[in-house]
Amino acid sequence: MTFFRTATEVAAGIRRGTLSSRELTERLLARIDADDLNAVVVTDRDTALAAAAAADRVATAGPLHGVPITVKEAFDVAGLPTTWGEPAFAGHIADRDAVVVERLRAAGAIVVGKTNAHHLLADFGQTANPVYGRTLNPRDRTRTPGGSSGGAAAALAAGLSFLDYGSDLAGSIRIPAAYCGVYGLKPTAGTVPLQGFQPPGAPPPKREFPSAVGPLARSAADLRLALSVTGERLDPSRRSRLADFRAGVVLDDPACPVTAEVGEVLSDAVDALARAGVEVREGWPDGVDPAGQAEAFGFQVEWFFANGDVDGAGEQERRRLAYAAAWDRYFRDVDVFLCPAVFTTAFRNLGDRYADQAFWIAQASLPGLPAVSAPAGGTLPVGLQVIGPAHEDDTALTFAELAAAVVGGFTAPGE
Repeated sequence: MTFFRTATEVAAGIRRGTLSSRELTERLLARIDADDLNAVVVTDRDTALAAAAAADRVATAGPLHGVPITVKEAFDVAGLPTTWGEPAFAGHIADRDAVVVERLRAAGAIVVGKTNAHHLLADFGQTANPVYGRTLNPRDRTRTPGGSSGGAAAALAAGLSFLDYGSDLAGSIRIPAAYCGVYGLKPTAGTVPLQGFQPPGAPPPKREFPSAVGPLARSAADLRLALSVTGERLDPSRRSRLADFRAGVVLDDPACPVTAEVGEVLSDAVDALARAGVEVREGWPDGVDPAGQAEAFGFQVEWFFANGDVDGAGEQERRRLAYAAAWDRYFRDVDVFLCPAVFTTAFRNLGDRYADQAFWIAQASLPGLPAVSAPAGGTLPVGLQVIGPAHEDDTALTFAELAAAVVGGFTAPGE
């Protein structure tokens, strides 16, 4: 089905002339208009159709030439509202593109619209706000798509976009990707510029860490392509064959037990990877206390929102650097680390364990490591988190790409 192809496939079809960017963009916009998920909340119809028509007339182009995409509502797109879901910002129209959007356009992408985000991006478990309302999960409309990039993940899972760009402070890319059954990447801290990603009128944050922006897609190859045109130069993957990878694995922890379905799906996935030749090493890295790391990450998030000095910051920064050093030592003879993206599948009402959604993503976020949420199967999607060494994002991406052959990848809803 055309609407569930990857961005890489669509770009290749447009280059060959077997797909028309304008026709595809027009059909995609009609599909968005007819959808009831409330995933794509702003469209730029005239600009997108004109750019797509121009793309059909160009013989040579960038790697995303003619591909219709979306971006999270929190990114500035010239001529479109940037509200962060806050009514006080409802009248704000961006006068220029965010750096990420500039770079996506320079690579040939057609920005057709913006996807919904949680109010002020302040929730990792749901996507709802007073400006645009609530986004539903295309796998089950009674369940959450996650947050705060829930609109991005829902749009990709439903075939409403071929690529999206989101943000991840406390799992806001990886959790929605897991709940909706798509791929999402939190890059190494500092890899992708944040200019043009902030509430209207707000001063730039005094510290960017641990906030990051990154792509969501229907394949790991699309994540790599998006990162290559928006971030810094990628170091090559350590391995090119699945059987050559050495993978650390932890699939459960007393501090945040996974549900039975998540545990079963991920256990089956790791077994399949081992049969494919992956060297599996069980256990946390020496020097890493997962509960302590999650607690320390919580402090870092509070420090980010304080946007200034906070008591205990010096000690907490030393603590973070110690954990980062432990992970660095670990990755000297291990290539990737596998763990849940989140302890549960998409929920209707999570109750007392709501805050636990941040536990597993904290393991990569605190030390600033790249992490991919990759679909691993399940009646409801289960996300396998692939954590890589710092500044070796392509090692994690390559593992996720190769792993799809044995654990499955994206499937359209209903398949």
